[in-house]
Amino acid sequence: MNIKLTSPAAVAAALAGLMATAPVLAADYVQAPGAGSHLAFATKYDGEVFSGSFPGFSTRVSFDPANPAAGTLDVTIPLAGAKTGNGDRDSTLQTADFFNVAQFATAKYTAKGFTKSGDNTYVANGTLELRGVSKPVTFTFAWTPGANPVLTGKATVKRLDFGVGQGDWKDIKTIPDDTAISTIVKLQAK
Repeated sequence: MNIKLTSPAAVAAALAGLMATAPVLAADYVQAPGAGSHLAFATKYDGEVFSGSFPGFSTRVSFDPANPAAGTLDVTIPLAGAKTGNGDRDSTLQTADFFNVAQFATAKYTAKGFTKSGDNTYVANGTLELRGVSKPVTFTFAWTPGANPVLTGKATVKRLDFGVGQGDWKDIKTIPDDTAISTIVKLQAK
């Protein structure tokens, strides 16, 4: 097909037509270094709430709010760095009874395709790989757009599904099965 463009208006009209039919592509983002991103967990031990964090985690996101179904999320979590503010508890988390960092140094969460659940809020039905076990985990998040977008999210992980807490630690009266996960990720264009 030969189109002859003889005026600036014709050129503008042709470009507008091409842009209207071009697919919108998701933008790719990585976690901005040193920007204050945070990945935390909270649970109870003998009825007392405690929380911790995973310093050193990294996040990659491909996302277009106009097409959430095309989005992807990849999070890598180094388990040996888990911090709770209690040295004894931190070292116990690294043992074979919990994260077993000698055999499984990292955990990974991946999701493909998000569902819009409200204004700037979305649901990702992804997979968590922890201690060599892969199970579905639903992650809900808010997206704050901008040059450096922010992803704020939460999930609930059933620790026993992944073998976290062996032996006496399997008792859900001592440590509940549900562990609350929360994150704030400050992003930059890849």
